[in-house]
Amino acid sequence: MRFRDRLVMALLAAIWGASFLFQRDAAPEFGPLALVQVRISVAAAFLLAIVAWRGQVRQLRSHVGAMVVLGAISTLVPFCLFTYATLSITAGFASVLNATAPLFAAVIGWLWLRESLSRLRSLGVAVGFAGVVILVSPKLALSGENAAIAAGLLASTCYGLSGHFSRHKLKGVAPLVLTCGSQIGASLMLLPFSITHWPAASPSGWSWGCAIVLGVVCTGTAYALYFQLVERVGAASAIVVTYLIPVFGILWGSLFRAEPVTPPMLLGTGVILAGTILVTGFRPSGSGSQLLKK
Repeated sequence: MRFRDRLVMALLAAIWGASFLFQRDAAPEFGPLALVQVRISVAAAFLLAIVAWRGQVRQLRSHVGAMVVLGAISTLVPFCLFTYATLSITAGFASVLNATAPLFAAVIGWLWLRESLSRLRSLGVAVGFAGVVILVSPKLALSGENAAIAAGLLASTCYGLSGHFSRHKLKGVAPLVLTCGSQIGASLMLLPFSITHWPAASPSGWSWGCAIVLGVVCTGTAYALYFQLVERVGAASAIVVTYLIPVFGILWGSLFRAEPVTPPMLLGTGVILAGTILVTGFRPSGSGSQLLKK
């Protein structure tokens, strides 16, 4: 992997790690539904411009139904759940919950699609969920955070499900087109609900700035960079970004919001990432077709 690709990988992890920080800043004023609406609408417009420039709009038109479903399970539901979660839990903690998506993907593939789990992947699932227990145990006594933790884990489950759905129902469609279509579908589905839940008081300039950054930088630009990276180094190598996101999520939360970093949090994060590496079977020089979701 070239030095340039390593820099792009680090930049992506930093951007996606920061997304939880921006959600945490803007969600109290916007509310989860309105904030997600702004984020995905801006991202959809940004990505649609890229797809149109590449001449791939026809792929959007020919897979409308499946992309609407994908938009619900890969964008609308998990984005709303994670935004809701950041109302109660720290940005760093939310970024760690996000890293459990490959674990849920492995379990869903085994239960739903009867995909076999090797001993190594089974060990990875067990190790990863042991890390979840370590991570959340100190917070279970805090009733205000239980629902937020459940929301974060459910969001990661949706990410795991969306990967299987896209591979089986949208095989052969360019990944950037899939992402664009899912953003458009999610934006249209959410619109009636976000209108009725739009905040009575106008959000501050800072919150609007966070929402725009989430759409343009953390979603639109980041996905465009990610799929360029996949083209250069392969999906199996690009998936390393998943392992780096919690590092930056915890770092940014600690630096900019003085979020506490506790020993159970660090231990749980390490164990979850170890399990995730075992499940994904990461090989630095490999190739694959995994679709990263944040």
